[in-house]
Amino acid sequence: MTPTDKSAEKFERQMNLLAALSDTVQGIRAIDIQQRVPGYNADHDSFRRTFERDKKDLLSLGVPIEVVAGATADLTAYRVDKSKYELPDPGLESDELAALHLALETVTVGSSPGDMARAMWRLGGVVDAASTNPVGVPVGELTEIPSDASLVPLFRAVMERRVVSFTYESTSGTSLRSVEPWHLDFKRGRWNLTAFDLERNEQRNFRLDRVRSEVEMADAGSQSHGVPATPTAQAEPWEFGDNEPVVISVKFDAEVSEFARQSLASCPVSDQADGGATFEVPVTNWPAFRSFVLSFLDHAEILAPPESRASLSQWLEAIGGDVHG
Repeated sequence: MTPTDKSAEKFERQMNLLAALSDTVQGIRAIDIQQRVPGYNADHDSFRRTFERDKKDLLSLGVPIEVVAGATADLTAYRVDKSKYELPDPGLESDELAALHLALETVTVGSSPGDMARAMWRLGGVVDAASTNPVGVPVGELTEIPSDASLVPLFRAVMERRVVSFTYESTSGTSLRSVEPWHLDFKRGRWNLTAFDLERNEQRNFRLDRVRSEVEMADAGSQSHGVPATPTAQAEPWEFGDNEPVVISVKFDAEVSEFARQSLASCPVSDQADGGATFEVPVTNWPAFRSFVLSFLDHAEILAPPESRASLSQWLEAIGGDVHG
């Protein structure tokens, strides 16, 4: 039997012992444990040695094994008081259960979907789409936050400060990127990575849905650039591009200026006499920023540079021609 097989056998035996000790009120005698709990040797001396080691291991893990004294040593029994050991209902809200579910979906350590479902049930269940009450419905129905094949290795790379490489598709084409991952965030339905790009020698933002290969990881601690002490703001869609940033001046009417301030909080702003505001926005992804500006309809106007004004006009004219032609 290999060491791995022995460890698995020991773990299974100790879990069976814990189940037996938890399933009795009066206690269970050693001789009954030997006969009922799978994994123990029929030889008395061998059983006693193994049983004592298992008790010691469980006690070191915080399992409150109680000894129920009998009239003689043979009548001594053992038990685990569930009220002192089992996790009480933590009373988690639906959003807290959703966060735990996401963690289970993202990082698993040899767990099957059934194991994750049972773990969620013990913490209060999962959320039924038709109710706010925690019930035992399939875990997969809890949340629609998407996962991604590159998410788990990138989480690991962030935690262990590993350099990673992957093929990435950007607005300028597909290329191999080597980066030092700093942090991941989920925004507007997508996972995004903020990292230090080693080829471009600066911070860049990456959308995980544009990663076109497996993530290759270097050794732990291979990053050479320090993570900024002050976390950077979450990247906006118009910041995901490989082109040189173009600063676009945009004026927003008073009716929408407050919302614009929230969306462009990191950009320089000039207040206008009529209550509007003009922002200077660095853009590396023009189509994304164009969509953002158009979402304000006639309450937003690109002032400069002239090339951006002309590009927007031409695009609108082309769209209008397609609609009427």
